[in-house]
Amino acid sequence: MSSTVSYWIFNSARNRIALLRGGRRLYSRAATSRNLLKWRPFSPALASSALEGGSPPGGFALRKAYRHTSTEEEDFHLQLSPEQVSDLLRAGESSHKVLDFNNGVPNSVLRFESNQLAANSPVEDRQGVATCVQTNGMMFGIFDGHGGHACAQAVSERLFYYMAVSLMSHQTLEQMEEAMENMKPLLPILRWLKHPGDSIYKDVTSVHLDHLRVYWQELLDLHMEMGLSIEEALMYSFQRLDSDISLEIQAPLEDEVTRNLSLQVAFSGATACMAHVNGVHLHVANAGDCRAILGVQEENGAWSCLPLTCDHNAWNEAELSRLKREHPESEDRTLIIDDRLLGVLMPCRAFGDVQLKWSKELQRNVLARGFDTEALNIYQFTPPHYYTPPYLTAKPEVTYHRLRRQDKFLVLASDGLWDTLRNEDVVRLVVGHLSKVGRHKPDLDQRPANLGLMQSLLLQRKASGLHAADQNTATHLIRHAIGSNEYGEMEPERLAAMLTLPEDVARMYRDDITVMVVFFNSDSIDTYCKEG
Repeated sequence: MSSTVSYWIFNSARNRIALLRGGRRLYSRAATSRNLLKWRPFSPALASSALEGGSPPGGFALRKAYRHTSTEEEDFHLQLSPEQVSDLLRAGESSHKVLDFNNGVPNSVLRFESNQLAANSPVEDRQGVATCVQTNGMMFGIFDGHGGHACAQAVSERLFYYMAVSLMSHQTLEQMEEAMENMKPLLPILRWLKHPGDSIYKDVTSVHLDHLRVYWQELLDLHMEMGLSIEEALMYSFQRLDSDISLEIQAPLEDEVTRNLSLQVAFSGATACMAHVNGVHLHVANAGDCRAILGVQEENGAWSCLPLTCDHNAWNEAELSRLKREHPESEDRTLIIDDRLLGVLMPCRAFGDVQLKWSKELQRNVLARGFDTEALNIYQFTPPHYYTPPYLTAKPEVTYHRLRRQDKFLVLASDGLWDTLRNEDVVRLVVGHLSKVGRHKPDLDQRPANLGLMQSLLLQRKASGLHAADQNTATHLIRHAIGSNEYGEMEPERLAAMLTLPEDVARMYRDDITVMVVFFNSDSIDTYCKEG
């Protein structure tokens, strides 16, 4: 790649942005070969008209708008040293070693590492890790927002609580209810190991607690001594939280802050991938296009990838069949338009996004209650073929896997990673990285040749002089996701260019990327298996 790669990327992106102006609200769409924007607020025909400089249907005025429009190559300050590149990549990384014991046996999770690289401003991805205090299960979550960060933030803060309450015994739920009735402190529910960040919902947590309480009251009415199964808890938690998000903005709320935040949460959206680990029991719930995979080392030393989720999008035949079953045959041709749900949304499952769940009448009634939708950045759009809502669901697909000694690590990530790396690439990079930093040394002399792994090691040796080894596995994956060419080779100039694109252009070439790598304790898993 030439030294002008950054100039080329920026200049081509600058010439591919068309903006639709509706009042003072601007929506951007990249006309690149792989459109990374999940929400597309206008049709392909309208976009084509905009790019050609014509007037779209409906009389909206279109104009081209450029930001950071310098065409002088010397305006780009991309002389980043390898150290500066690494500093940018490592700014969001974190790691945590798990020291918990369960009945005298070390936790089956040894440690986890994570990192995040923003493309949106502000970043729309969220992540979280917490332990259920009452059950000792560990929960890991990746939440990929779209149409703003509000829904992803809310889901990342609240979903684990719904899950923890779902798993509580009848006796524990009674203690929770008694504490509320007598205005006493609640039993601890979660122990956060990685909190989603500073909450923007501190003023409305009482509303959230009220709805969580209604949920556990309903669980009490079921009179289940031991609580829900993990699979049931994941299924109910996803759907109940999404229902509460929808109901909270429909209810009359006097406080303006609460009303505004609830509206932003409901009208933005978030996909979610959540893992629950308890001993050898691994459950993964997924709604949308985040993904989870296992890195597996067989007895002969060869590595393989075990996918634990399926993307819920237009390329998933089972998902298309589900949509067709849920809607009249007359809508078969309009459910998916241009590889998007109703032509506007890439994932087919998500929290929030009430524009694709509510009736038109309900949307009008809620928005007519005096909201300043422009100031709140609320996206108002009804697709042309909107006949039988809801079209979108937050119901997750739940996968169970019994951990074995050969299951070495779990990778959860938002689709920003999977847009550029295949499942097998991710496993290969993790294994190569562990070998390089000395945490795990594959014995190439004592097992059959694995051409994929050998190629990985050769490529990494070739690139070893380009930068100091990342200590964080998630950082290593992000580095390769944005800095590797089509042959899997690291290109320093490409990496620097992708890190220094202006905010308005970066989103045209990559998405927010959030990665979490969970490493398992093989000895503990052996012990759990032997003890049954």
